[in-house]
Amino acid sequence: MFVLVLGDAFLVVIPGEAAVTAFGALAVSSGAPPLVAVIVVATAGALLGDVGCYLGGRWIGLERWGWMRRPRVQAAFSWARTRLDRRTALVLFTARFIPFARLAVNLTAGASRVPAPRYVAVAGLAALGWAAYQALIGAVVASVVPGGPIVAVVVSVVVAIGIGLAIDALLARRGRRTGML
Repeated sequence: MFVLVLGDAFLVVIPGEAAVTAFGALAVSSGAPPLVAVIVVATAGALLGDVGCYLGGRWIGLERWGWMRRPRVQAAFSWARTRLDRRTALVLFTARFIPFARLAVNLTAGASRVPAPRYVAVAGLAALGWAAYQALIGAVVASVVPGGPIVAVVVSVVVAIGIGLAIDALLARRGRRTGML
């Protein structure tokens, strides 16, 4: 789970969220691993991944590779930079739940020199909130759905994906109305 969550910070196609949700379901349905351990390990992986992106932004910048110079990516970096200056905590917490936004915000935070102690403190709290949320989705589903660990894991992952798709749809709709997308 740690490796998936860590990798998810750099490659949004890696199923870090699903892994945390699945382990949250296992924690309740089978008793192992402990739910607190799932949250702690997921938090550590998320924070380490976010800090890795922050350091990448600090050392590499926002224009080194071709994908970084694409207009939509540059627009995302610009959006993140403007908001990070005014509301660091709000932007980091929000981005933690949106895959590409998380990458853009963490790279931009490093490139725009958000002070490291402030960044790590806020990113750590955001990672903890995210890890608890993902693990608790699995735990709640496992406590409600009968059928043992396998059913709990499958149903909790499907529920988590459904929640993610619903949030993405709401954000896209809001973005179309406000001209952000």
